[in-house]
Parts: sequence; structure tokens; C-alpha cells
Amino acid sequence: MAGMDQTSLWWSATRHADRKPFLMARAEITRAVRAWFDEQGFAEVETGILQVSPGNETHLHAPRTELHHADGARATRYLRTSPEFACKKLLAAGEAKIFELARVFRDRERGDLHLPEFTMLEWYRADTPYDAVMADGIAVIACAAQATGIGRFSFRGRVADPFAEPERLTVADAFERFAGIDLLGTIADGSGDRARLAAAARGRVRIADDDNWSDIFSKVLVEHVEPKLGQGRLTILFEYPVVEAALARAKPSDPRVAERFEIYACGVELANGFGELTDPREQRRRFTLAMDEKQRRYGERYPLDEDFLDAVARMPEASGVALGFDRLVMLASGAIRIDQVVWTPPARDA
Repeated sequence: MAGMDQTSLWWSATRHADRKPFLMARAEITRAVRAWFDEQGFAEVETGILQVSPGNETHLHAPRTELHHADGARATRYLRTSPEFACKKLLAAGEAKIFELARVFRDRERGDLHLPEFTMLEWYRADTPYDAVMADGIAVIACAAQATGIGRFSFRGRVADPFAEPERLTVADAFERFAGIDLLGTIADGSGDRARLAAAARGRVRIADDDNWSDIFSKVLVEHVEPKLGQGRLTILFEYPVVEAALARAKPSDPRVAERFEIYACGVELANGFGELTDPREQRRRFTLAMDEKQRRYGERYPLDEDFLDAVARMPEASGVALGFDRLVMLASGAIRIDQVVWTPPARDA
């Protein structure tokens, strides 16, 4: 490593000393969060990292590996993008309240807010509406802020009080307010009308010929909506269009939207939660559509986890949340980049 500036390495004494306060804050937050879940009666679980399927969302990419059996047979496995499949199998097995601080992996992701390997805090409640896990999310974020003693979060010139009553905003209201788009007017029979959304978004975002409804939705969300969220206080963005339901169930009183929400602070997405889908046929349909689109875009598809789909049919009604723990630590410690709050950040070329 001759000629390399040693201060650029995370393990150099100088750089480590600069990051040490953030790492100590991480330890405090970890203790506080574990104590909070223990007080609420949750069991901490540890689920496997190597999975038959890493998840079946179009734009999530997972590292893969190959297992070699004693007889010479080989089996492809993936590093999980979330512990969700395994946790829902535990719900099907009879667990009622579980959480995990899970190491997860995402290929093609690197930046101030993204790492290829990071910690996801996930928790699930059986027989509980998703309003309850929304409240959990707000409480966990406040718990982290209390652990470090920070009075407000700050990121890229935006601030948010983690202790204030959060703003609650539907996705449809957010699109109307920040982009002037009638989002629900572009949804019918569970599908998005690409032409109608493209016409409404024209002049607001750049639209490519091969962009589908979800692509246009994401562009408007990222460019016009997300930067306005979590300003002054946390924002709960809820009732996502059913086209973007993922593993969430449709809202019984309005099938155009799903029981899905996200929590934002300072324009940063911290958590993503669902009222969980328990219809295996519908879940299979969504996964298949997502993998067809992944094949079209990226030339690859991930297998379906048939055990997971069996578990979906047997699991109770439930709600769950995935929270980016490193992002939460970053905001609660006053760091400005996510790699400041992990003990061994990946190489910059990872």
C-alpha cells in the first residue's frame, strides 16, 4: 500500500478517532432500542443471511454465492436484502412480537445514505393493525434521539424535531400538494394508467419512452415529494398506491391504496412499514410481475421462495416495519454520512 494516504483508510488512528464519538453513540442507541423492544414484550430473533430468494422487488439487487455439497452438487444462494421472509415464517410458526437487528445486503447501492452492507431493524406484531407499528416507529426514533441527547435532527440544511407530534400525509395528498398531480386519478382496477400519469407529470420530471407507471411515480416522489418531508418534525407518508404495495395488503375501504407507510426525517426515508399481505396468490402474482420487469430491465430474475409463500397462507394478520438503523444513528448522532456510523465501512470501490 506504498504511496497510499493512510489517513484515507477507516482503520487509520486519526480517522478512527474522528469517527469514535459516532460509534459510541451507535452503541448507546443499540442498547436503548433493545431495551425499548424488551419493555414492549418483543423477542429478539436471529435469522439466516443466506436465502433461496433475496426478495422479489424489481429494483433491489442482491449479492449471490454458491454452496458446494459433499456429493459435488451446487446450490445458488443469495445474501438477503431483508430478514422479512424469515421473520414472516416465524409469525406463521406462532411468534407474536419479534424484532431483529439484521445485517442485510444491497448490490448497486453506495452513497452518503447507502451502503452495500448495512443494518436493518425490523419488527413485526401479529394480530395488530398497522397504526400500531406506525406508533412504534415514532417511538423508536424518539428513543434513539433520547439516547444521544440530541434535541433535533439535521441533514443537508433541513431540521426535524424527533419528539414533536409527526405530520401525517397520504401519498395522494403529497402528490397534490408538492407536484400538483391527482395521483389516484391515474389508478384503476389495481393498475396504474401510464399515459395519464405521464401527462400529469410532464414538465415536472423527465420521462423516458420506456418508463412505466412506477418509474414516473418514483421520479415525482424523489424529485418533488421526498425533499419536502420531515421538515421541522417527522412525516408519516401513508396509503401508498396499490401499484406500489409490495408486500402490503390493499386498504379494505379503498382498494386504490395499500396499507403501506414510510417515515421521513429531514427528507431522509427512515422506515417502511406494511399491514402485511396474507394472500399467497396475490403475493405470487406481484412477485411474478416484479420479476418479469427485472428480467426486462436487468436481464435477471430471482427465484420465488415457495416456503415463504406457504408461510404467507398460514401466518396471522400482522403488521411490520423495516427501519434503516444506520440512517437513524447518523441523524441521532449528528453525523453527515452513513459510513461515519459503521465500525468497518466498506472500501469506496465496493
